Amino acid sequence: MGFELGLPGQFNAADYFVDRNVREGRGNKAAVLCEDRSFTYAQIQAGMNRIGNGLKGLGLRMEDRVSLLLLDTEMYPQAFFGAIKMGAVPVCLNTLMRPKDYLYFLNDSRSRVLFIDAALLGVMETIREDLRFLEHTVVVNGPAPEWAMSLDQLVEGSSDQMDAAPTSPDDSCFWLYSSGSTGQPKGAVHLQHDMVYSLETYGKQVLAVRENDTCFSAAKLFFAYGLGNGLYFPFGVGATTALMPERPTPASVYDTIGRHRPTIFFGVPTLYGAMLQQEGSLDGVRLCVSAGEALPADILRRWVERHHVQIADGIGSTEIVHIFISNSADSIKPGSSGKVVPGYEARIVDENFEDLPVGEIGTLLIKGDSICACYWNKHEKTKSTFLGEWINTDDKYYRDEEGFYYYVGRSNDMLKVGGIWVSPVEVESCLIAHPAVFECAVIGAPDADNLIKPKAFVVLQPGYSPDAQMEKELKEHVKKELAHYKFPRWIQFVEELPKTATGKLKRFELRKLSEGA
Repeated sequence: MGFELGLPGQFNAADYFVDRNVREGRGNKAAVLCEDRSFTYAQIQAGMNRIGNGLKGLGLRMEDRVSLLLLDTEMYPQAFFGAIKMGAVPVCLNTLMRPKDYLYFLNDSRSRVLFIDAALLGVMETIREDLRFLEHTVVVNGPAPEWAMSLDQLVEGSSDQMDAAPTSPDDSCFWLYSSGSTGQPKGAVHLQHDMVYSLETYGKQVLAVRENDTCFSAAKLFFAYGLGNGLYFPFGVGATTALMPERPTPASVYDTIGRHRPTIFFGVPTLYGAMLQQEGSLDGVRLCVSAGEALPADILRRWVERHHVQIADGIGSTEIVHIFISNSADSIKPGSSGKVVPGYEARIVDENFEDLPVGEIGTLLIKGDSICACYWNKHEKTKSTFLGEWINTDDKYYRDEEGFYYYVGRSNDMLKVGGIWVSPVEVESCLIAHPAVFECAVIGAPDADNLIKPKAFVVLQPGYSPDAQMEKELKEHVKKELAHYKFPRWIQFVEELPKTATGKLKRFELRKLSEGA
């Protein structure tokens, strides 16, 4: 059902997530832990205000875009909320892309200012001359080249006091770019109230995040999932966030957990699988969370056996800002995405948008007030995706009698084998339950008669041989567990699977690899 926030007519998200904590007496509490450093809410507030005043000093006005190409350090919340507080709109950019991608993001968003981590400056060398709207580049966490300015230069002489811009709950607040698995990435325009809605629904009612929690997200802040996990959920309740600038390997994640002892840990299925291959402790963690792709039931089983901590899997999206269907600590059904989060509604529909009964596979539609306003400058795509109060997720789902939802693939990933729909996710979940399989992915491939059949790409666990005997064993395993027509007719052993920067599988690359085989 709908969920009323009751926000005032003048509302600024930076005031809500940062200033409110200081007003309510948490100024001296640790807001951010990063490596060996700690920052209080008062320190984050002062840095945010100096950056906001610095941006005003550059001539920025309300609604101007400010791109953030930053690693996960204490500078991220200061730059993100500093822009929002003075009325500008931060655009969170993926730090793992190529120069041509940044050329697209910066020109598409018409950002006038770019905050960039010194470690990432190399991506700017070949594109600087082609940036049509960028006026200022601000370097953080290191020295600036002659064509840019340092953070110190930006904030020199800036006051650490600033009034919030007189925005409303429905003003533009920040943008997130979709991963662009089909076509160019799309800028999702989020409003000032969207983070509060996600906090009040998923954050408080599913995670039960509270003031004495420390949140640690291996998923980075530029990612919709990471932005909630590592920033506005903890800040929304006056908790603490642990930030890690380096790449999330099992070793770096276990090290950060040991150092900061988070109570809630947020990962993705691939990382959970990799962490099971290494030694490490989860001391202090009360709940783990997963999103980004479906969590295989076997990974959940092995994780709980080893660490005795549940993983609450859910599904969210860039457009909806965070998770809208989820398992919770006290209600987990392995292999499912969980139940609809309070404050959201879901429908499963056929190609005519007619509702389907329990157990039937269809397209998932979602309703809830954290859905973005539109895709920037993508009129036709906006019309086809946003259907009044509902959004077409383009995910295929079914639900069971108890109200648990099961992901079966993207609309364009489903396979029709012998006239019957086959979910690649179901076949993958079966394969990964075999002790030899570390990771796998299933696509459709044509047989000698040009009929589509399942084909599996498999990454083996250490110590297993990618030979004909293993291929036969894996096929027999699937035949034994699933309907016969679902078994993979071909198994191709690979060293690794192609992934996006946010850890999602690139099935289209596997299709290209398969066609070239």
